Amino acid sequence: MTVSSPHVPESISALAPTMTDWRQAIHAWPELGFEEQRTSALVADTLRALGLQAHTGLGGTGVVAVIDSGVPGLSIGLRADMDALPMDEDSDLPFRSQRPGVAHTCGHDGHTAALLGVARHLVAHPPASGRVVLIFQPAEEGGRGAIRMIEDGLFDRFPCDEVYAFHNMPALPSGRASVRAGATLQSLAVFEIAIEGIGGHAAAPHRANDPLQVAARLAVDIGAIVGRHIDPMEAALINVGSLQAGTTHNIIPSTASLSGTIRSLSTDVHEALLARLRALCEGHAQISGCTIGLEIPHSCPPCVNAPAQAALAAEAIGDVLGAENVSTDLRAYPFSDDFSYMLQQWPGAYLFLGMDSAMCHHPTFRFDDALLPVAVAVFDRIVRRRLG
Repeated sequence: MTVSSPHVPESISALAPTMTDWRQAIHAWPELGFEEQRTSALVADTLRALGLQAHTGLGGTGVVAVIDSGVPGLSIGLRADMDALPMDEDSDLPFRSQRPGVAHTCGHDGHTAALLGVARHLVAHPPASGRVVLIFQPAEEGGRGAIRMIEDGLFDRFPCDEVYAFHNMPALPSGRASVRAGATLQSLAVFEIAIEGIGGHAAAPHRANDPLQVAARLAVDIGAIVGRHIDPMEAALINVGSLQAGTTHNIIPSTASLSGTIRSLSTDVHEALLARLRALCEGHAQISGCTIGLEIPHSCPPCVNAPAQAALAAEAIGDVLGAENVSTDLRAYPFSDDFSYMLQQWPGAYLFLGMDSAMCHHPTFRFDDALLPVAVAVFDRIVRRRLG
């Protein structure tokens, strides 16, 4: 796997071995959301070694550093996520995960190493004006790390005029990139439904109040929300991924549960899906007499890029990869990222850099270290175009 560009400055290309060492060290010791103690310490120590003040503990394990030119100007936020996934990787690499059941199979180790590379480069080559806020975020994988950092005062302490983030994208060929104005990633809501009825003997169902039957009907009705209550031409998904009930063939269980996800490209559609889900739960509870509880343990809005910042990011990527290798009209991806909360606070852009690999979240996913200097060069061009 190789990612190359003739437009990466030599001063950035020279950082590749060091960034690779950082990335592989993080990869070997992956940590789940809000548990990134070792990773956070590596980030903070590296920033301090560069002469920067590392502000730790934001949102639990988040780290922030500021590179200030000393000249008035804009404040540009650059964000990287640090957490790993609860899965095993399929790898014989010497730096493979040393933690069973935890692995960097989404590339957040690469995102973190790239932002550390940005820090090192900007310390040596600071912008002409303004400042750059480096944001190392915990718990992107469903853990609400971005909103936790914001609630912990991230943008009160470090206000930004614009914010940017990138993600590796195996769906794009190496050397290609994409960024678009408007919605670029879907919203996400995780729902959990608990149903409590009355159990009993399978030979006397009239003496019970079967929550399994309620769960089955509810699962079918949930699957019909899109197309019956939401315009089928809208980008909207609602899926039941789990239905749990019962222990054996001749016992009516007393409880059942459902869980699943909601996704959309519109905040209005997202809220409409949740409202219809609540209405279904309330209706089935009234009809059946069972108690039905609905919880939404995680929810984030769609990632929506501001037009001006998306155009700027496309120009910056074009500076590095060539304008012919930047797509600005690809459809939004059906994934989600809580960087969306930061985009609600400030205009910005979420961009994708192509890389040859199995898809993210697959056990054979491999982050290509050759992408690191490309990512640094793109972030650097965004900074130079805004801060000189």
